[in-house]
Amino acid sequence: MWVSNFSDHKITNYHTNLNACFRLFHYFCAINLDYTLMDTIKIWSDNPSDSQLAEIVSVLQGGGVIIYPTDTVYALGCDALNPKAVEAICRIKGLNPAKNNLSIVCADISQAAEYARIDNAVYKLMKENTPGPVTFLLKALNSLPKAFKGRKIVGVRIPDCQTARAIVQKLEQPLLTTSIALDDDDYSQNPELIAEAYEGMAELMVDGGEGQTELSTIVDCTGREPEIIREGKGQIELY
Repeated sequence: MWVSNFSDHKITNYHTNLNACFRLFHYFCAINLDYTLMDTIKIWSDNPSDSQLAEIVSVLQGGGVIIYPTDTVYALGCDALNPKAVEAICRIKGLNPAKNNLSIVCADISQAAEYARIDNAVYKLMKENTPGPVTFLLKALNSLPKAFKGRKIVGVRIPDCQTARAIVQKLEQPLLTTSIALDDDDYSQNPELIAEAYEGMAELMVDGGEGQTELSTIVDCTGREPEIIREGKGQIELY
């Protein structure tokens, strides 16, 4: 699609013009309305520094929402034990905790076991497939916050992304996580464009480079036998 440029009336590419409009909007907001743009932390080689992790965790401990990289698509995240932060993400994504399953990111299986029931068979399955792009639906424990109350199932992710796991380790509790919801591949993969799309909704962009478009595989482990209910990036063999 092509449109006329408002400044010189030359014909320009639609996406270039759209990006320019975003920047112009942010500029006028910043100078006229004391509008604060989303902060960005750039992570190189999936290896965050201690100071970067401290800054990210400070935002989370303050109840803020971050956008961060995973081993699949970029995700919205917050402190899973902060009810107000959980409510904020649910509003952003349009989730109803009473109807939608919520997911958490854990650093390892040991941490996951603090919030979900993991029997021997599920432990073996998780051990063989984590860290990795798989979401395990597990029976929830009462240690989860108010937003999870009444929900018998919680999704658990242990992603193959050092940045995501390091954030959780530094925070010392899980992240509530939900994938960003952008249909355009350019916007779903480009951290700068993702930040523009979620301006005013999230406090911090953790830029881990170009994102992906394929979602995680979902395995339901709440029944008698595990069942794959969504095929995604994760390749998993069930017994």
